[in-house]
Amino acid sequence: MKIRETQLAFNFGEIQQKDAVGESARLSNGNVNKLSPQDRTVHDWYRFVLSFPPHLVRDYLADFGLDQNSVILDPFCGTGTTLVEAKFRGIESIGMEAHPFVHFAATTKLNWNIDPDLLLENSQEIAHEVLKIFESQGISDESVLADAKHDIQLRRLEPDVHKLLLKNSISEIPLHKTLVLLDILKKYDKENFYVHSVLALANALVYKISNLHFGPEVGVRKPKKDVPVVANWLIEVEKIVNDLKLIQDGTYPVSKVFLGDSREIGNKLDTESVDAVITSPPYPNEKDYTRTTRLETVLLGYAKDRSELRRLKKNLIRSNTRGVYKDDNDDQWIAEHPEIQRIANAIENRRIELGKESGFEKLYARVTKLYFGGMARHLSDLSPVLRPNARLAYVVGDQASYLRIKIKTGEILADIANTLGYQVERIDLFRTRLSTATKEQLREEVVVLSWKGKK
Repeated sequence: MKIRETQLAFNFGEIQQKDAVGESARLSNGNVNKLSPQDRTVHDWYRFVLSFPPHLVRDYLADFGLDQNSVILDPFCGTGTTLVEAKFRGIESIGMEAHPFVHFAATTKLNWNIDPDLLLENSQEIAHEVLKIFESQGISDESVLADAKHDIQLRRLEPDVHKLLLKNSISEIPLHKTLVLLDILKKYDKENFYVHSVLALANALVYKISNLHFGPEVGVRKPKKDVPVVANWLIEVEKIVNDLKLIQDGTYPVSKVFLGDSREIGNKLDTESVDAVITSPPYPNEKDYTRTTRLETVLLGYAKDRSELRRLKKNLIRSNTRGVYKDDNDDQWIAEHPEIQRIANAIENRRIELGKESGFEKLYARVTKLYFGGMARHLSDLSPVLRPNARLAYVVGDQASYLRIKIKTGEILADIANTLGYQVERIDLFRTRLSTATKEQLREEVVVLSWKGKK
């Protein structure tokens, strides 16, 4: 199927555009995407740094009039912000996530049926066992002791596995401690508390044990020679324990997350089973989203070599040049869409004009077409699972990272949706953010759609 902008009369001037609704409208532009202290319960167990905030989900749950009789879908669910908020409010929810570690994180955040006291008790026993191993090696959790055995062999990853990590993203001694802790944890992999203890380690790895920093791009700060691993892990475990004690008296609906490609939703969901969608797909830019979660993905065994990483990426929307492959053909969906073709041509012409000849730069125009083609394919596959009068909210952002050619993501996505039979209700301004490429403020928007049913 090919998308033509001219198939339907579509005038962006007629689209109602408004500022963010509800709680979002009351926050400053700088704070609107931040996690507020009152929203940390469950959300803070593990949160993708680029996640949208819980209050934005609440705004659209209310705007769409969803209740306990509704079913909501997040087809790009990430670490589960939409699903957790829906569960809090008694709304049945379904997620789709293509990244296996992120799928694990979302699934664990929705699992509230464990004994928090048992989680804490077992974690403390595991910690004691690990600390005894450290002591036998001349290591404390705080530091390497002055009289540490000189013949200690620090645990390391296999060379091919280690190459998957960002260079210097974790120092030698913290890595050794983490691998020892993981070994002991795996002895309990059949216990129902296991996944929560592993997720606690993932969060501690990213924010306390590693050398990573986010701004929001992932980077590596000055390496830390050593850092407490067991203590930081236990802090994260106790956070989960305390949250479970707060929420376990409630009655909550079904929440499930499928591991799969958002462009093939029909393979997982029943026809006409969903009342609403609240989601945020990747944006068309040079962010390799798998780099942001690479450390925990590798250390926890979700990618053991480059071939596994490649297979993982192939299930993702093509939003950056590091995820483009020779046999990709989603661009055929938008082959006759003039605005997308104009942008791709402008990017390619700018590349030639500037003499940019790297392999990645030569892919800028192609990945732009693959991105919007993938979103067209997603929306087409989504429509059969929507009930008549379903409503949808897509959080997307304008971009200018491909040689400063501006991409109005929200407007183009709205046009694609309109051509596929969706009605475009409006485009809400969520916030603006500074483009590092052009130094101008770019819009981050919520494209609000409805599906009236198959004609």
